[in-house]
Amino acid sequence: MTDSEWWKSAVIYQIYPRSFQDTNGDGIGDLKGIERRLDDLKALGVDAIWISPIFPSPMADFGYDVADYCGIDPRFGTLADFDALLAAAHARGIRLLLDLVPNHTSDQHPWFQESRSAQDDPRRDWYIWRDARPDGSPPNNWISDFGGSAWEWDEATGQYYYHAFLKEQPDLNWRNPAVRSAMLDVLRFWFERGVDGFRIDVLWHMVKHVDLPDNPVNLDWTPGQPDYTRVHQLHSTDQPEVHGIAGEMRAIADHYGARVLIGEIYLPVPQLVGYYGTAEQPGVHLPFNFQLIGAAWNAPGLAKMIAEYEAALPADGWPNWVLGNHDRPRIATRVGAEQARVAMMLLLTLRGTPTLYYGDEIGMEDGEIPAHLVQDPREIRDPGIGLGRDPVRTPMAWDESPNAGFSPADPWLPLHPDWIARNVEAQRGDPASMWRLTQKLLFLRHEHRALALGDYHPVDAGGDLLAFERRYEHDRLLVVLNLGDTPQGFAIPEWAEDFTVLASARGGHDPALLSPNEGYILG
Repeated sequence: MTDSEWWKSAVIYQIYPRSFQDTNGDGIGDLKGIERRLDDLKALGVDAIWISPIFPSPMADFGYDVADYCGIDPRFGTLADFDALLAAAHARGIRLLLDLVPNHTSDQHPWFQESRSAQDDPRRDWYIWRDARPDGSPPNNWISDFGGSAWEWDEATGQYYYHAFLKEQPDLNWRNPAVRSAMLDVLRFWFERGVDGFRIDVLWHMVKHVDLPDNPVNLDWTPGQPDYTRVHQLHSTDQPEVHGIAGEMRAIADHYGARVLIGEIYLPVPQLVGYYGTAEQPGVHLPFNFQLIGAAWNAPGLAKMIAEYEAALPADGWPNWVLGNHDRPRIATRVGAEQARVAMMLLLTLRGTPTLYYGDEIGMEDGEIPAHLVQDPREIRDPGIGLGRDPVRTPMAWDESPNAGFSPADPWLPLHPDWIARNVEAQRGDPASMWRLTQKLLFLRHEHRALALGDYHPVDAGGDLLAFERRYEHDRLLVVLNLGDTPQGFAIPEWAEDFTVLASARGGHDPALLSPNEGYILG
């Protein structure tokens, strides 16, 4: 592995900046807060941080509606604050990734304001404008991911514009060369400042079918399912031309060296792996693999999923794994507090680059958000079907002081209910805590190239057990995990009989008989 491939052995830590650390007393996290907590992240052992959007924004979707791609929203600080954070992170050996939102802008972005001013404005074609159908209805049947038609009527200019998400988030027209040029300059701007890479928001959405035909109707849709699933997004996402754009972004990243591009792509594995690109035209380094987020949590199913993913990867494609993010329920809520420890062990021992969501290292569960405190526009627009994202964005708990050390003011969202006991300071002092387990696992990844870079080989186990070997040259480790709530016997392979326990999920010592929710790393 060369330095330019640092991301292969790295553990990436996602920060939702509104909820990480507030320093100015407004109840919202900021860049100075992230800088203040870098030593905590260094002590935990992460290698890189990915920060959700911090660009100037009206916050219709909390930063995913960008009004200026080359600035910092005052809520989070200034460009000088960002430069200071970047320098402080690099001084500690921590890389920094930004969240790029290239599919759409805010409707307050100057580009859209100009585009919306008149049909003959030079920037009209920077966005996707179309005439109404003869009956005045939208141009096609495409549905916003936030519910309702994806087309918004503009009375002043007499056309509809397309928005895959909120109407305040009009989609850019990436078929326009001027749009491509302007957005690729955004990458160069931040690479010149020294950022180490980008997570690219909704990469698979960025190009639409040139003729904008109706999407096929989903005949299996039933009331109570998300509105956007009433159609199959055949023509509004995952178009062949998007791979050329990913290739252009990759060429820019490669030009700067030691940079990484991670693509947010919610697609089945056979389509997902296409975003690695080809030898002639590489794509993103890591198309995000979200399978663990939605998988049924059982050993046979996970073993099959891992094997199929490994088999689908192109020859030079490096795998990656994610347990949670700012959009999906937390792992401790999905599988329970005890099994979340096993899940963390799985995430940090599989082959590939893991991304760790803030708060999972202390076992945070989804927060409880009273109706009058709901902030998420998705929940407000489509309530009651479980798509609200506020519960997974609650503030980080650092200690038992007021507001958990997050802010001197009332936080923008309520803290998780057990924050007085479940916080970083309390867990750092408890050898049996989730934080200490996570720290131990990250230490082992740094100590053992078998964990950081080694091959993956499944090991027969049976029952509720998932077992596999990680091997790098002469470094050889065995991982065995009990995904169930009953004791499970395990026949240790002959080649591992002399191994000792390097880590366990619950402090056990007998890998031949795993207690419920137990896991071991042997070496």
